[in-house]
Amino acid sequence: MERELALEFVRITEAAALASGRLMGRGDKEAADQAAVDAMRTVFDTVHIDGTVVIGEGEMDEAPMLYIGERVGTGEEPAVDVAVDPVEGTNLVAKGLPNALAVVAIAPKDCLLHAPDMYMEKIAVGPGAKGCINLDASVSENLNAVASALDRDVQDLTAIILDRPRHKEIIAQIRAAGARVKLISDGDVSAAIATAIDGTGVDILFGIGGAPEGVIAAAALKCLGGEMQARLTPEGEDEIARVHKMGLPDANKLLQLDDLVAGDDVFFAATGITDGDMLRGVRYSGQTAETHSLVMRGITGTIRNIYATHILERKPSFVSRTAQCRQNTRQE
Repeated sequence: MERELALEFVRITEAAALASGRLMGRGDKEAADQAAVDAMRTVFDTVHIDGTVVIGEGEMDEAPMLYIGERVGTGEEPAVDVAVDPVEGTNLVAKGLPNALAVVAIAPKDCLLHAPDMYMEKIAVGPGAKGCINLDASVSENLNAVASALDRDVQDLTAIILDRPRHKEIIAQIRAAGARVKLISDGDVSAAIATAIDGTGVDILFGIGGAPEGVIAAAALKCLGGEMQARLTPEGEDEIARVHKMGLPDANKLLQLDDLVAGDDVFFAATGITDGDMLRGVRYSGQTAETHSLVMRGITGTIRNIYATHILERKPSFVSRTAQCRQNTRQE
């Protein structure tokens, strides 16, 4: 894929963030997500790709747009796989909490794992600890291996993990090993990326989260030079059948980074919706808004921070949505 596409992909995540950000803290995660979906889909229509959504808002009968299998773009070459999460952390937006993102990952056709909507066990690190993790090893063994690679003591490491009852034992093991723990309520895409970004204070991700989010995070880590290992955790025969339908004959296979994202020709873009460890959230001021985005390219490893100012009256879809938000506020 041509490098010029990077800015086009950022336009997609900026649109989603601008639309969803207006609903920050308003307690309606469905509305925040729908606003992002509508805006993202609109901008996709202008991008010169022949895209197929492989990770999106659900199956065709579950989502009106950005559904799995939907064609996006103008239909011109290149033919690509598209993975989207219009709002990574809908609860975060609804509650006005940190680290909500709008994200997309793009790779050549058949290069992204068509992960079904189920749980996935994950472990991820940044480039400094690449080659040191093993999903089948114990928590303590992984922490000691990462500490050795980073030339630190285990007590200096910070592990990030979703605050869920299913992680009670893993959290206890992290603490028993002596490492620090950062619990998050939502958003394990941003958590995985944080392991590979300097200054976030995060060294390793553990835990079980969504499989689609795992593939999107893997695309970012491929660009950043990090590492992820994963394993799908299907529940029951129906989910096992879905795994097979998606092209994985072994539902319990240990998935390496190259299984999740084949090759290096991958783009990842994210725009902050709420303030977070890596990105600022959207700032509105009258008829302008400011966004902060990341766009990364796997082939070159280039990471670009993009700060943009948007004139909202020149973005009709956003103006109408903004007007509606203001009208609703007056009525309340």
